[in-house]
Amino acid sequence: MLRLVLSRLAAAIPVMGVVAVFVFLMLRLSPGDPAAILAGDAATPETIAAIRANLGLDKPIPEQFVTWVGQLIQGDLGRSVISRQPVTMMISQRLEPTLSLAFTTLLFAIMVAVPLGILAAWKHGGWLDRGIMALSVTGFSVPVFVLGYVLIFVFSIKLDLFPVQGFAPLKQGLGAFLERIALPTITLSFIYIALFARITRAAMLEVLGEDYIRTAHAKGMPEHIVLTRHALRNAAIPIVSVIGIGFALLIGGVVITETVYNIPGIGRLVVEAVLARDYPIIQGVILLFSGIYVLINLAIDIAYVLLDPRIRY
Repeated sequence: MLRLVLSRLAAAIPVMGVVAVFVFLMLRLSPGDPAAILAGDAATPETIAAIRANLGLDKPIPEQFVTWVGQLIQGDLGRSVISRQPVTMMISQRLEPTLSLAFTTLLFAIMVAVPLGILAAWKHGGWLDRGIMALSVTGFSVPVFVLGYVLIFVFSIKLDLFPVQGFAPLKQGLGAFLERIALPTITLSFIYIALFARITRAAMLEVLGEDYIRTAHAKGMPEHIVLTRHALRNAAIPIVSVIGIGFALLIGGVVITETVYNIPGIGRLVVEAVLARDYPIIQGVILLFSGIYVLINLAIDIAYVLLDPRIRY
């Protein structure tokens, strides 16, 4: 197991290097000038040139890249072009809301979707199966922002059960945290419940036709034991894979959900940085989430080995 972890981490180094080069060049070669945005519409060319020189944007691109990589090796992501604050500090201030929303969304989606997928496979072709699949189609069809505004209208404005917007960190108490995170979690998890339920159903249907399932039934084992201990464990590999992919897809949904619920997370920080052409923030956030993706893929590989001892890397 240790050899697997070390080999995966070693393989991640060139991947992160390619991501760093791609992001740097993509931002520098795309249209737009942060100096012009910072100077304002009425700025003269001399003022813009002075700002570019102050920010180091007048230097050749290879020299800028070498300077940035040198800072990166020392753990310094640079300073924001607009606010001049350290990027590491800005990301750390916004990281808790985004990770909290991502974690609660995945946890809620798994807790709801996996039992629904098992029930749909168990009652294959029945009204329960059709109802769950209809719900999953609805989950894929409704946009995140539409569902968010509907939930706000019903549960915040009409029923006055949850706050409309904002985020409460865990240090303010578990009750305040759950009260603020509940609606964003339900909003963002709806599409993942649909995805995970369909994958769970398909994987379970494939496993339920195997000989060892019929043998377990012939031995008189209770139905819930057959479904969970025998069928679900053998169907877990594709389910775990989709959950890992779902975490990567969460980033796009987090941006919209954080905007709807006014959550000060990484998603809103990226939107603000893109509009302002704030290179260091965009580069830092992309590198951060690239590293998280690598760790998630590593966790999935380890889960494969734990779920199926026949798998060896």
